[in-house]
Amino acid sequence: MVPFLDLKRQYERMKEEIDQAVQGVFQRQSFILGDEVRKLEGSIAERFGAGHAIGVSSGTDALLISLMALGIREGNEVITSPFTFFATAGAIYRLGAIPVFVDIDSGTFNMNPDAIEAEITERTVCIIPVHLFGLMADMERITETAKRYNLHVVEDAAQAIGAWQRMGKTSSYAGTIGITGCFSFFPTKNLGGAGDGGMVVTGDPIISEKIRRLRVHGSYPKYYHQMVGLNGRLDEIQAAVLNVKLKYLDGWTRKRREHAEYYVRLYHEAGLEEFGVSFPTEPEGFYHVYNQFTGRFPNRDQLVEFLTQRGFATAVYYPLPLHLQPCFALLGYRKGDFPQAEKAAEEALSLPIFPELTRSEQERVILEIRNFYEKVE
Repeated sequence: MVPFLDLKRQYERMKEEIDQAVQGVFQRQSFILGDEVRKLEGSIAERFGAGHAIGVSSGTDALLISLMALGIREGNEVITSPFTFFATAGAIYRLGAIPVFVDIDSGTFNMNPDAIEAEITERTVCIIPVHLFGLMADMERITETAKRYNLHVVEDAAQAIGAWQRMGKTSSYAGTIGITGCFSFFPTKNLGGAGDGGMVVTGDPIISEKIRRLRVHGSYPKYYHQMVGLNGRLDEIQAAVLNVKLKYLDGWTRKRREHAEYYVRLYHEAGLEEFGVSFPTEPEGFYHVYNQFTGRFPNRDQLVEFLTQRGFATAVYYPLPLHLQPCFALLGYRKGDFPQAEKAAEEALSLPIFPELTRSEQERVILEIRNFYEKVE
């Protein structure tokens, strides 16, 4: 058996630290926006060069509360990718705004910067690039377009904590380029908690203060409301777990990158390119953190069944692009509108890449993939 993710292995290596941190919260009996949340906010802001970090209840709420702070409202248009987790477009739609999709780049799975300008109208107010699978979207070109049209940029960095890219002579971390950056601490993420959790980072002190108020129902001071917010606070226990894990993040990222490099080596040794398989690449000037290791595989669904029967776990992100989801039918999109996203939905498959994965397990995965394609030839 090779699991897709094994959080038990991770927990066993830091069990004492995590148990002690959680017990500390119970001993203090301070469960809401206490010292652990403040510590995590300060650490994230410092670690990634963000002016402000605000802990929220999930990555989804990080997106929603960012758009609320920017005043996104009914009738506004927000441009984003159709090949991502539902929350990206869901946050737009919940505010009465209109998700406007653009196709993805075939090599990176991220939003194609060349496709954005044609979709900008007088109602467009924001672009949400998604840094999918741990690789940043081309923020240099996206922000250039946004500046020309005076648009906000909100980064969906849920899968990309620690990723960076060179922009000119400097490098910038995922989440720190747009007006806000949104992170998720869902357990499967590179930095994952023991449940839901998220973070918004921003360099704008006014937006920061709005988000801090919005996460507590818009209250400031307590019981006085100048705005309508939501119950969107990061849980103190989650923050305690994340404070322990944060110091391991860089090491885990290095292990993921080592695994990715080894997969690519095995890919070439197994001759998988002969079968039309392609593995993820890292464009020059980008630093991929491999939240997922996602390639393209012909006969993907049959391959998944083959591997599952032999005890090898994989994951499909995402089998139906957002523009074809039934709940968005009223937006008027049709099959064929975004061919690259639709092709990715049919071919994309993620292989195990968690830090504790062994080389032997990687070798067995690639061997079984080779066996599958030899059988279907």
